[in-house]
Amino acid sequence: MQKITEAVRAGRVLVSDGAWGTFLHEKGLKSGECPESWCESRFDDIVDVAARYVRAGADMIGTNSFGGSCFKLEHYGLAAGAAALNEAAARASRLAAGAERWVIASIGPTGKMLITEEVTEQELYEAFKTQARAFESGGADAACIETMSDIGEAVQAIRAVKENTRLEVICTFTFERTVRGDYRTMMGVSPAEAARACIGAGADIIGTNCGNGIERMIEIVREMRAVDGGIPILVQANAGLPLLVDGERVFTDSPDGMARFVPALIEAGANIIGGCCGAAPAHITAIAEAIARR
Repeated sequence: MQKITEAVRAGRVLVSDGAWGTFLHEKGLKSGECPESWCESRFDDIVDVAARYVRAGADMIGTNSFGGSCFKLEHYGLAAGAAALNEAAARASRLAAGAERWVIASIGPTGKMLITEEVTEQELYEAFKTQARAFESGGADAACIETMSDIGEAVQAIRAVKENTRLEVICTFTFERTVRGDYRTMMGVSPAEAARACIGAGADIIGTNCGNGIERMIEIVREMRAVDGGIPILVQANAGLPLLVDGERVFTDSPDGMARFVPALIEAGANIIGGCCGAAPAHITAIAEAIARR
């Protein structure tokens, strides 16, 4: 297949997928159960989630591996099986995606903090290397390092993928709006700082995911785009900000509500648009249709 970066530079605006957790819980994932374990024990169900986003119109499909590092898996006694679980995650999405869509394998934060010295850079690097090599073996096209807040951890993930595989590297950070009205990660990193760090480490695609609805993502993308005029930018927005209704989190943006901000997001500099928390296949279809109309 053509690389994602090549497709973007040829002028395409691409669509990524949306949230996975909701579907897993609908299928019976219990509180406290390891979602990544389903890549082996409930493989067909993982394929089905990926296939829903294929039918919704996504050009690229994620994987059920957000918590697939050995550090996350050790909470379930599954750290020794990290490579096998991550490879199965990539195989499931590859099976659903077929030959005409990209698989962007998910790498989430480890939950370990460099600043407190509970983990070393080398330990992070090795954990991410295990995931990256497994993704490549499972048929992924790219690694999507996502929901990052710390530059040091993100850089080790980028290096691990770039130095050990041929996968394209996507890296996205999660920002919150401060009382001053600007955006920072929980570690105090601005969108511009994140962009410069990711590019310096060798990321092929940068961006932002989670933490905000699609309207707020416009400002974040503008700040990232000001750092580099050419690098592809991916945005995976939540379906609005959540409200607590009868003890349940409810995301407020309808599919049409998300889709109406797509033109402004593209104008700000986004090249790949999808969803995160609360974004279902219907949201992805609406985004795809908005891109097609444009």
